[in-house]
Amino acid sequence: MISNQILQNTIEGLKGITRIDFCVMDTDGKPLASTMTEQENYEEEGLAFVDSPADSQVVRGYQFFKIFEEHQLEYVLLANGGSDDVYMVGKIAAFQIQNLIVAYKERFDKDSFIKNLLLDNLLLVDIYNRAKKLHIDADVRRVVMILELQQEKDHSSMESVKSFFGGKSKDFITAVDEKSIIIVKELEDGEGYAEMDKLAHAILDTLGLNQNEETHIAYGTIVNELKEVSRSYKEARMALDVGKIFFGEKDVIAYSSLGIGRLIYQLPIPLCKMFIKEIFENKSPDDFDEETLVTIDKFFENSLNVSETSRQLYIHRNTLVYRLDKLQKSTGLDLRVFEDAITFKIALMVVRYMKYMETLEY
Repeated sequence: MISNQILQNTIEGLKGITRIDFCVMDTDGKPLASTMTEQENYEEEGLAFVDSPADSQVVRGYQFFKIFEEHQLEYVLLANGGSDDVYMVGKIAAFQIQNLIVAYKERFDKDSFIKNLLLDNLLLVDIYNRAKKLHIDADVRRVVMILELQQEKDHSSMESVKSFFGGKSKDFITAVDEKSIIIVKELEDGEGYAEMDKLAHAILDTLGLNQNEETHIAYGTIVNELKEVSRSYKEARMALDVGKIFFGEKDVIAYSSLGIGRLIYQLPIPLCKMFIKEIFENKSPDDFDEETLVTIDKFFENSLNVSETSRQLYIHRNTLVYRLDKLQKSTGLDLRVFEDAITFKIALMVVRYMKYMETLEY
């Protein structure tokens, strides 16, 4: 169904060209849009016309036209004047509104199809049958991007994203919740993850969202078939969540860059608690002071290099060794040993994941 505002804009544009007044009524004879200054009541004539077999007729100096949607009467159009010229203009106006109905219906159908595709609500045979009817290519490379906004999105946010992509019919912009805008992007030959990362940053920059710490873009893996789009969407959704836990400083997160974080994200909480208890016994990484935590982070950042870590922390090498020895005594893990370092790193990530899940429960 076309909005009344679209109908109003359409007939105002037609009046500007033809200098003929128009009125669009529903099948109950109620006016939905009009350019006429004097609002006469044509409800009775409209209802009589609806019940008649005629597709057009002249009543009280007005041309009446029927406008259908898939053989069902949707609107009645009035054109002011009984001449042959007004009749021709009225036919053109009715044809224009008819085309608008088809265009908006196809747009709505495509949006509905993409939403169901993303949410995995379609059978495989339905995916290809509906895609064929909607003229959507099934075998092209695509990737799903999710733009998550700080506040509930408004109409302007969606329109800004659509404007950024220039209304390209091969890309789809939609939403399945209140805070996210979903982009199903068709890739050109030669485009890959590097181009997607640049595109994500360009979206944030263009829309002025790059300064907002609560705004993120995530994208899944590139898929080759339409049936795999839902997987790319799930990956992008996971990338958003995992990114908040382990990569909070990043505003663009790729599923392919999540590393071990995406494995930890899928662990059950009871197993995480058991793992932390085994590693730290009755302690927790939260019990370490700020100095120790900064030392650990910098040590990992420098790939367990003692000399480089001590240089970046502006401390003597022996001071760093002392801190690592102290940590080994309290935890039983020597971070200079690769296996112990991995265990400790995973433990820190597990604790961060558990904290994040606790915030979701409240």
